[in-house]
Amino acid sequence: IMNIIGKRLHNCRKEEGLTQAQLAQKLSTTQSTIGKYERGELQPNLETLLQICKILNVSADYLLGLGD
Repeated sequence: IMNIIGKRLHNCRKEEGLTQAQLAQKLSTTQSTIGKYERGELQPNLETLLQICKILNVSADYLLGLGD
């Protein structure tokens, strides 16, 4: 199974010019957690997912693989 959230999270983070550490700081979490999201080892909860979308300027549908 392809890790759509992780792949898109990684790509969007890069497009915004953010490191994992910078995104982690904005989310009040750790760089390790962001890495786990991107590798598909951990899924963000709804609140975190919505925060990520706001920070990366993408829709939840896009991040979840429901739209382009």
